[in-house]
Amino acid sequence: MLLDTELEHLPAELRWREWMGRVEAVIFAASEPVTREVLARVVGRSCNIDLIIDDIRAELVGRPYELVAVVGGWQHRTKKAFGDAIQAAFGMPSGEGTKELSQSEALVLMCIAYFQPITRGELSSFFGKEVSRDLIGVLRAQALIASGPRSPQPGAPYTYVTTKNFLSQFGLDTLRQLPDFEALEDAGLLSKEKFLAGGIPAGLANGEGEDDVIEEQVS
Repeated sequence: MLLDTELEHLPAELRWREWMGRVEAVIFAASEPVTREVLARVVGRSCNIDLIIDDIRAELVGRPYELVAVVGGWQHRTKKAFGDAIQAAFGMPSGEGTKELSQSEALVLMCIAYFQPITRGELSSFFGKEVSRDLIGVLRAQALIASGPRSPQPGAPYTYVTTKNFLSQFGLDTLRQLPDFEALEDAGLLSKEKFLAGGIPAGLANGEGEDDVIEEQVS
């Protein structure tokens, strides 16, 4: 049986409610973010998916979960405010799949996100100390980074780039949603010039922060 997407027999208000229900059901049932193309399969040609999403979000206000745009699609995620309750119930902030990064790993990941594609040698230059293969391996094992194009430098070393999983874990739709680097510089949090000059971020110069952990923002 073919799914009736146009629903021309229904009044406009009931048609809209049916489309809302279908869209939310599909997103709820999916384990990965659902794209616009997939949602278009269950609604009529005149349906504005962005308005449907807005109306669903409005109905979820006050609920412990929300509809978020990640990795080019939409996904249901629990709100951060309920992280402690989820951790108490399951022993981890997100219920499953939460990973932790050391301060050094998080800083290296941040640099890859902003300066990709980038080689391990360039990362080492930024921090004024070697970025080990083991550290890169941790980020790769968590599918936060992957190999990018070969660098034009002598020896054609591998570069590293962030992945779709990186976007998903940090609740980003695209890399354009990363905080503006100039704004971070203005706030005194980062300095591209110091990085390029081999400056060492606070906490790395004397080896501090190795045991500190930064939890990824996952649902």
